[in-house]
Amino acid sequence: MKAFILTGMSGAGKTMAIRHMEDLGVLCVDNLPPIMIPRFLEACSNIELKTSMVAISVDIRSGSLFDAEGVSKIIEEARMQGYIIETIFLEASDETLLNRYKETRREHPLSSKTIGIPEAIKMERQQVGALRESANYLIDTSDMKAKQLQKKIGEIVLSDKAENQGLMVEIISFGFKRGVPRECDLVFDVRFLPNPFYIPVLGRHTGLDEDVKEFVLENDITKEFMQKFEDMISFLIPHYINEGKNRLVIGIGCTGGAHRSVAIAENINLKLNTRGYTTAVTHRDLELEQNLWKTMEG
Repeated sequence: MKAFILTGMSGAGKTMAIRHMEDLGVLCVDNLPPIMIPRFLEACSNIELKTSMVAISVDIRSGSLFDAEGVSKIIEEARMQGYIIETIFLEASDETLLNRYKETRREHPLSSKTIGIPEAIKMERQQVGALRESANYLIDTSDMKAKQLQKKIGEIVLSDKAENQGLMVEIISFGFKRGVPRECDLVFDVRFLPNPFYIPVLGRHTGLDEDVKEFVLENDITKEFMQKFEDMISFLIPHYINEGKNRLVIGIGCTGGAHRSVAIAENINLKLNTRGYTTAVTHRDLELEQNLWKTMEG
């Protein structure tokens, strides 16, 4: 049996995530008091379940029963007893969370007559810090749509980690003009490469299109960069695995996140797949750029 602990910031999408996990056949329990985690795992181990995966959502809704360091300790103790547990931490920027609370008109679990939502968000971020630091998966939903979060959860739940000795490599393409994804472990700036955006026949195509791929990947500078990248990543990954790291996030950034970064992210994904690593690729800003082009043309 494999267990997922789903936690993170209120308003970051945990409810949506756990519903999607249920759709994928995972036995889910929402807002379980942390002290009940060991008993729940023991009960699931002693009965015949229709699924080999369970998920437990824990967060500050438990009030005084919730302590991030205490939850981390419970998880580690359960792992020492032989349980396979992975933690998923959902977060979003303060501005995003505040906007979501304004849109839904819901109260934050820590807000009160004397504590406003902005202050409550800051308090919560401090309280859940220990779980964020120890999480196997860190998902920033600030710029995510519902389908993107569902896809991410699906990749985590359904990925077969036996192929890569426990390491999941995620490649994210993005545009620097919208900021660097906070979950990245490694970030590569490919703005030094020739930009297809300024070529009329390529400008409104993307790194998923063959003509843009060819323009980017057949460039001599790109070929040299990719060789150096492969040499470095071949050196790094075995050491990450030896240190017990099970998730590596590689960010590839260009100006807008639609041409160079997309083509290179796809190429890296292909090369790592060929080597037997389990990977996932996300193009964070691709759709945003395409919508911007439509607006400009309209």
